[in-house]
Amino acid sequence: MKKIINNLAIKTSVITIIINLFLFIIKLILGLISHSKSLVSDAIHSLSDVFTTIIVIFGFIVSSREADENHPYGHERIESAFAIVLAFILLITGVYIGYEGLISLVNPSKIVVPSLIGLIGAILSILVKEIMYQYTIRIAKKLNSPSLKGDAWHHRSDAISSLGSLVGILGAHYGLPILDPLICLFICLLIIKTSIDIFISALSGMLDTACDKETENAILKTIIDSNKKFQVIDLKTRLFGSKIYIDLIISMDGNTTLKNVDKVRVKLHDEIEAKFNLVKHINIKVIPNEK
Repeated sequence: MKKIINNLAIKTSVITIIINLFLFIIKLILGLISHSKSLVSDAIHSLSDVFTTIIVIFGFIVSSREADENHPYGHERIESAFAIVLAFILLITGVYIGYEGLISLVNPSKIVVPSLIGLIGAILSILVKEIMYQYTIRIAKKLNSPSLKGDAWHHRSDAISSLGSLVGILGAHYGLPILDPLICLFICLLIIKTSIDIFISALSGMLDTACDKETENAILKTIIDSNKKFQVIDLKTRLFGSKIYIDLIISMDGNTTLKNVDKVRVKLHDEIEAKFNLVKHINIKVIPNEK
């Protein structure tokens, strides 16, 4: 199962790289021909997508390794570390694009009005990137992958920045040439925000943050529905990279035999793992009922 999940993630990432390279070439050529700074910035954004997706692939390869003597709990947290690297690359990209926009605003005489041919690249990018976002976020949610989620939001930010390029080209062509470099600043802020969001999300997978309330409540419901012979005393969850660890305390009748206690524990363990494939480890402690 783990190998299938890993292959699905890598397949998604490879498709992303191919499409982003295509978009980079198209947007760069049309951006240079039309003299649109915002479209050229958008092309650079697409190129940064290629490098960040390569990082995502390395993250999947390393995090999918089996537990070993030095890493008895596995390597899942490495994916979060790669996602943090991805966030910093995005941040640098955003700052560079913002710098280019500021240079043009400081020297308005050097602003060149872009031609409408750049609209082709912007419209193509908006459509393709939104489709890529929808596809990638669906796989990311299925795998609960922080780096793949970050890559998906990178697609969405690229679609929005392409929309900005579209507005910038149209505005500049119809009497507002300053709008093109202003859109560069908008793209800059968008990328920086995305990088911060990815950083925070990845960090939660490294700091034993509890999983979201919806998932936790679903796990609790499964536990309660599993057996009426015990009571739930305490339930704790924590994220370990893309996986979930569970610490559970239940109470049972003190006269219950060890054999029956073990049957309940095994049944509960198997039911949780069967229903929640992101759960990697469950620690169940059984204590006697207080009477």
